[in-house]
Amino acid sequence: MTVELDFWVVLKEWPLLLTGVVWTLGLTFVSACVGIFSGLGLAWVRTQNWPMVSRMINIYVELIRNTPFIVQLFFIFFGLPQLGFRFSAETSSVLAMVINLSAYSTEIIRSGVEATPSGQIQAGKSLGFTEFQVFKHVILPPALFRVWPALVAQIIIVMLGSAVCGQISTEELSYSANLIQSRNFRAFEAFIVAAAIYLCLAIVIRWCLNRLGKNLIFKGLSQNG
Repeated sequence: MTVELDFWVVLKEWPLLLTGVVWTLGLTFVSACVGIFSGLGLAWVRTQNWPMVSRMINIYVELIRNTPFIVQLFFIFFGLPQLGFRFSAETSSVLAMVINLSAYSTEIIRSGVEATPSGQIQAGKSLGFTEFQVFKHVILPPALFRVWPALVAQIIIVMLGSAVCGQISTEELSYSANLIQSRNFRAFEAFIVAAAIYLCLAIVIRWCLNRLGKNLIFKGLSQNG
């Protein structure tokens, strides 16, 4: 049995593929910015002596880390409307990705924060820094230095996980690939092309984030000795 592959019927649908790539990058960019910054905030809260708040953050982190992303997405899109909260497919996708990345980044940043020597923290306090200033200037830079590769990897995972968002009609890359194969019945070629694009996106995003970390974080730390 001879199988004839025809990738051209998929590639000629490049406007759909381009739309999917733009949506995938947009979802990833928004979720990365909001998720990482919220993770920073939650990590800072966990450094404070607020037992009740820290316990609530722990519950949130464990709940998100131990449930599938698709369940979180479906809960927001299908479940919350029963409680009176209705969101579009795109908004639901962003919310799910932000909530997911925020939980993981909180735990990743926490591990970096806890690795900071206590002597550095005491030195910051002896200079008259507030708790927030100690966190911002003394704890956070070396903590991010340690965990930056893990944060980059988690952002890539979230980007790849955005493929699930096509299940609720968000027009990201997997949605475009599925739409193309429904038109020409070339499922093998459509999803091979989609997989290749996801691979390229992952490589490019990882390179960009590593360059960003090197120029904005690693360089400053190396200058500080």
